[in-house]
Amino acid sequence: MTLLGNLRHRPVRRLTQLFFGLVVYGFSMALMIRSELGLNPWDVFHQGMSRLTGLSMGTVVIATGLLVLLAWLPLRQRPGVGTLANVVVIGLAVDATLALMPPVEPFATRAVLLVAGIVVNGAATALYLGARLGPGPRDGLMTGFVARRPGRSLRLVRTVIEVGVLAVGALLGGTIGAGTVAYALAIGPLAQLFLPFFDVPEPTRPATEHVTPAPTG
Repeated sequence: MTLLGNLRHRPVRRLTQLFFGLVVYGFSMALMIRSELGLNPWDVFHQGMSRLTGLSMGTVVIATGLLVLLAWLPLRQRPGVGTLANVVVIGLAVDATLALMPPVEPFATRAVLLVAGIVVNGAATALYLGARLGPGPRDGLMTGFVARRPGRSLRLVRTVIEVGVLAVGALLGGTIGAGTVAYALAIGPLAQLFLPFFDVPEPTRPATEHVTPAPTG
């Protein structure tokens, strides 16, 4: 299976940005977890599974990412370097941050953690998307489904999937709260705000010079 992402174009910049973005993404997840004021839909699911199984949050994130990648096979999606890194790095980063960051009690501190987590998550999303080395497994699942069924709306497919994982996560004990709503409203505009700063443009192909053939005869 061919890996997406042309590493011949600015490889050091793009790989550095990719891995830094994924580590920061895991850090932002940990901030929201410690706020205890609500998580994004997938993390509600991850946290619910973590509480059910006793596995660490990061381990569940990695395991879920691998299972979602298997769902790419019938959709004929091709992972990029960033896709595979996404599966592993974010899970390791969130576990490392949670190990170093103890729970906090004051509501004001938790509110600051929530706001910081959402803003940092938006920047992290722009960092790894801007590297153009492949989508995350969960985003690729949505875009792959739409690509196979062009009549479906990406927004509708994303909503259905995220509502589904949110409902399952809530039933398993994941944290839903004001942060869940705030994340849903803010993450798109924030990622769009940061993306111009981190986007690495694809190399432009030189225009082919048109040569008029010499007359014969």
